[in-house]
Amino acid sequence: MSVRADARQWSILLEYEIARRGRRIDAILLTAKTVVVMEFKVGLEAADSNSRWQALEYGLDLRDFHSCSGNHPIVPIVVPTGCDGRQPSLSGPTDLALGRVCDVLESSPATLAATILAITGREEGVSIPKIDHDAWALADYRPSLNIIEAAERVFAGHQVREISHATATNLTDTVDTIIECVIDAQRNRRRLVCFVTGVPGAGKTLAGLSAVHDPALRGEGRPAAVFLSGNGPLVKIVRSALVRDLKRRSPGLKEAARQIGTFIQNVHSFLGYYAFQAPSELPPEHVVVFDEAQRAWNGKQMATKGRGDKSEAQLMLEVMSRCPDWSVIVALVGFGQEIHQGEAGLQEWGRALRSAPSEWEVIASPMVLGCTSVTPENEETRLFPDAVSPTDHSVRSNPDLHLAVNIRSNRARIVSDWVKLILESNANGAAKLFGATSEFPVVLTRDLEVARNWLRARTEGAQDSGVSGLLASSGALRLRAYGLEVSSGFRHGYPYDDWFLRTPSDVRSCSSLEVVASEFECQGLEVDWAGVCWGDDVVFNPEARNWDTRKFVGARWLTTTNPITRKYILNKYRVLLTRARLGIVIWVPPGSATDPTRRREMLDSTAGFLSACGVSVI
Repeated sequence: MSVRADARQWSILLEYEIARRGRRIDAILLTAKTVVVMEFKVGLEAADSNSRWQALEYGLDLRDFHSCSGNHPIVPIVVPTGCDGRQPSLSGPTDLALGRVCDVLESSPATLAATILAITGREEGVSIPKIDHDAWALADYRPSLNIIEAAERVFAGHQVREISHATATNLTDTVDTIIECVIDAQRNRRRLVCFVTGVPGAGKTLAGLSAVHDPALRGEGRPAAVFLSGNGPLVKIVRSALVRDLKRRSPGLKEAARQIGTFIQNVHSFLGYYAFQAPSELPPEHVVVFDEAQRAWNGKQMATKGRGDKSEAQLMLEVMSRCPDWSVIVALVGFGQEIHQGEAGLQEWGRALRSAPSEWEVIASPMVLGCTSVTPENEETRLFPDAVSPTDHSVRSNPDLHLAVNIRSNRARIVSDWVKLILESNANGAAKLFGATSEFPVVLTRDLEVARNWLRARTEGAQDSGVSGLLASSGALRLRAYGLEVSSGFRHGYPYDDWFLRTPSDVRSCSSLEVVASEFECQGLEVDWAGVCWGDDVVFNPEARNWDTRKFVGARWLTTTNPITRKYILNKYRVLLTRARLGIVIWVPPGSATDPTRRREMLDSTAGFLSACGVSVI
């Protein structure tokens, strides 16, 4: 066997703990330029798919979240201790490159040394910086947290810069900009609407929660702020999580629920009180953060609720105009997220501003201001319907108010673009885009139990693998035939705070894979591994080469042609397909040859189209 003289300078870390994730890597070897991740599988004769994925995932975590690993090649190796000693091939997959996680290798204990020497032999002549071993061992590890974990850390006194991973370059800048706007508005007695945009999973909600709870906006003489959302399930679940966390950190604290309720409120209740129950009362908060502001109700929806004919955007401007001297509305805006009739969209805010007093100023992400003409493709992303800012209002653009990086999972960055292409019926584009990564597994099955087993294999018996959950459209009412209930009566009575917050061993947990969450329960939230249960409300029409969107009425499906209703139905699947942080299994039911509400040929064509979009069938 060859010998490397510099091996004396290498370092090995055993049982390396991944901070805040409960994960431990069996061994990490730091050579001169390479990070070697070793996962030992006692008794196995060969590496199986689960052990390979585990080793690859460790490598990806180091690359994405360990601050000293991104500039070095990372080589994962699975070592099955029962292996017969065959030497693995090192051609191709172990080409070392800056910041690359190589394909997983397999090596027996007897050949492990030779394998490592062969890997490090490829460092010669490659322009890769050397590893500072001491700095690597002491470097920060900042994994991406789900919104519940992140909210708990924010309210426990941590700042965004401490909990966002290394690639979330402008999340801190966005929060700082919001706070600067608030302080400037207070100092100069101004009224300001601040529009923050971002891709799905970019941290808009986290930015809003962070701003509300930032020390700069709390305390005596400082502006009071409140976080508002029309997403009832999200408000309930995040409130419940924060109350539980606060009680854990401060045993016996009876005021936990009241304290959290001060910061996080339902926007419909907030406006119902100040616009109708107490129309002359001054709100104590000078700052409101309106999450998912594009989902504010329009005038027609307000009328159906018996609240006049003004939209929630108009009412919010009127209510906050009553604050003495100054006020700020921070509108967090996501595109393609409207999922229910009556949600007005971003342009309702533009219309409300046009009719509002000119004292209101606007500072916004360039995403909502930068277009000189409106087309069908960009219409819903424009604040002002004709793309022309009102001359009687001050309107400014600030790029720090757009969050462009998905922090739900560093591996899930292209998924939102992939889903967009799927819903546009662009199979070739989706397959081409999805082929660019193998880091975010998406598979398809026609068997629900196979889907459940796929999810269990990634979470059960492993404390470090996160949680899984079944998701389905609220319109997929015929999933009842397979034992999955999505009716509003069932969902409204089910404790989804337990679904999200209980440990995987609890039958009420999402990981039990018994109860599905619809787009209403999961919007703004996420699970690590998602089982998306496809319904008969969106089926692929091979003749039209497009999606048929449908509603179940009585005992039959009715095709929806209204473009607004069609958009809402497709957006349900946009939400469902972008909730996972680590991977997705899509279950398309087999259908029935005798039940016309579950037509087999429609579901077959749907599964075929998804497969053509780059999804592997299992």
